[in-house]
Amino acid sequence: MRRVVASSFGLGFLPRLLWKTDSGAGTFGAGLAAVVGLVLWAHDAPWWVMLLLALVATAASLWSAVPFAVGGQDPGWVCMDETAGTFLALIGLTGWPWALALVVARLGDIYKVLPGVRRAERLPGALGVTADDLVAGLYGLAAGWLLAILR
Repeated sequence: MRRVVASSFGLGFLPRLLWKTDSGAGTFGAGLAAVVGLVLWAHDAPWWVMLLLALVATAASLWSAVPFAVGGQDPGWVCMDETAGTFLALIGLTGWPWALALVVARLGDIYKVLPGVRRAERLPGALGVTADDLVAGLYGLAAGWLLAILR
């Protein structure tokens, strides 16, 4: 069960099936949150629904990654952390701010050049697996809200 949840319900295994590597699994996990976000946006869901999903996905990531995060490991197919970080980035956003938040969160997680992302990744166990994506998601959320305010 933890493997299914940790892989964002199997999405983390798609890159291995498609191109024989785990590279890109995080983007599939982020894609799950983006698709859910689009559906919520289309149905004018209140902002707190996305917040609730971010909290649930964060708890799911922390729980499910435990057996796979031994010795500082962060297997590529584990992508519920990216799902959680992306849900966090998209809270209350639509339009271009939504798109900017998504891009900033993904790039922040992939390249880990934003302050605090790499440090969060070094935390022990499942906390380290999840925290870097949440920090990147916060940068995405800030960028999206900044754009929303400036528009």
